[in-house]
Amino acid sequence: MAVLQPNGSSIAGMIVTMQRLRKEKPVSLGRHRRTCTICAHPERFEIEQAFVTWASPAAIAKQYGLGDRATVYRHAHALQLFAKRQQNIRAALERIIERVGDVEVTATSVVAAVQTLAKINAAGQWIAPAEQVTLHQLFERMTPEELEIYATDGKLPSWFTDLREGNHSPR
Repeated sequence: MAVLQPNGSSIAGMIVTMQRLRKEKPVSLGRHRRTCTICAHPERFEIEQAFVTWASPAAIAKQYGLGDRATVYRHAHALQLFAKRQQNIRAALERIIERVGDVEVTATSVVAAVQTLAKINAAGQWIAPAEQVTLHQLFERMTPEELEIYATDGKLPSWFTDLREGNHSPR
């Protein structure tokens, strides 16, 4: 049962609202730099690199003598390191693949990790495999008018060029 405040709102609702505001509210970098133990740390660059390359925030805090993982998360939030970390998803997958000899894994999990790694580009973006269409399938999709234009002018329908560029048509 939620505890109601005099204005009729619940404490749980206020906490959720405060968390949402904290995430959306821009961080004062000046204030952050004055109070942040990571910003003042002599190994700040190494700490940030460890976070961006998917090291555990708890392990980072322990290794560099920081308060706890929340310190690492606060610093990462203030300096917008999460976006860099997301772009570096390849590093996390590479760590998994490198540990193949150290832990019990199945062949299926190794193959899945390698396949996943192969589908992520250097910017950390998922690259979907292109759809392959045979010439026979292309002709089956064409209307009689499109077939006539192709036969006389050699011009492919616009939906085919859209398909090649990754834009899927409703056909």
